[in-house]
Amino acid sequence: MSDTTTSLVVGGGGFLGRSVVRALERIGDQVVVPRVPWGDTEAAAEVLVEAVAGLRAGTTPWRLVWCAGTGIVTTGDDAFTAERELLERVLDPAATAPGPDGGAAGTAFLASSAGATYAGSDGVPFDETTEPRPLAPYGRTRLVAEQRFASWAEAVGARLVIGRIANLYGPGANLDKPQGLVSQLAAAHVEGRTSSIYVPFSTTRDYLYIDDAGAMVAGALELVAEQPAGTVVTKIFASQRGHSIAEVVAAVGAAFGEDLRIERGQHDSAGLHGLDLRFRSTVLPELDDRSLMPFDEGVRRTVDSVRTARGGHRA
Repeated sequence: MSDTTTSLVVGGGGFLGRSVVRALERIGDQVVVPRVPWGDTEAAAEVLVEAVAGLRAGTTPWRLVWCAGTGIVTTGDDAFTAERELLERVLDPAATAPGPDGGAAGTAFLASSAGATYAGSDGVPFDETTEPRPLAPYGRTRLVAEQRFASWAEAVGARLVIGRIANLYGPGANLDKPQGLVSQLAAAHVEGRTSSIYVPFSTTRDYLYIDDAGAMVAGALELVAEQPAGTVVTKIFASQRGHSIAEVVAAVGAAFGEDLRIERGQHDSAGLHGLDLRFRSTVLPELDDRSLMPFDEGVRRTVDSVRTARGGHRA
């Protein structure tokens, strides 16, 4: 097994990261998930610099998969300072340079956000030729991270996939994080709470099931590994189907077999959300030639998972 690919998955304990770990293990990678003290930027940088240096020092193919990220659409710009500092440290080519016996070919993946980067763009459905126009600090920070990873990949001769990923849903989402409409609606219903919707019910999103996303990331890494060193590929990872908030509410209600309690609310962040974020992808089209989880079935599995996580259906 000396030619086994080693994959370092940063953020491998998160929602997307866990799915990517499973997918990479299925294709035979030796997967390493570093334990990172995220609350301490200096300590986190030291851990990750050492991990990436060790990865690059090997004599077998490697993959660096970055699924970690800070914040959501409503997060202010100040919260991203630590993330920018961390990336500057970890993506310093000299800091992780392999010794004379290392330097095997490598491929990297950065999980970015399609919704955040295209929130203010024109020309639905958006594809990879669409000009990104973020509306919030989160989207602008994603573009900065993309540029930083691209510069690093070109400097070290790695191949890179920048994955602009649509809305992820499915079992295992962090219910304490205020994002993910399907799981948040389900959690509120299980707990007997009313869900507040801050944008029009016609607001449309692309929902990609978490296991489909993980498999697509692993597939993209395999495809781009065959490209010349320094290749940078930006791809939208999406179901390429749109669902309005009204349709999502109906699907979650159908999974429960009863109507949800919904109210119209107001929030200062409402203007930061694009009203129609449908996508299509023209890059690596063979990656999209697959059967995806049907939306209603994915919602049902998400609801079942939330019921289990929250101790069963409300009384």
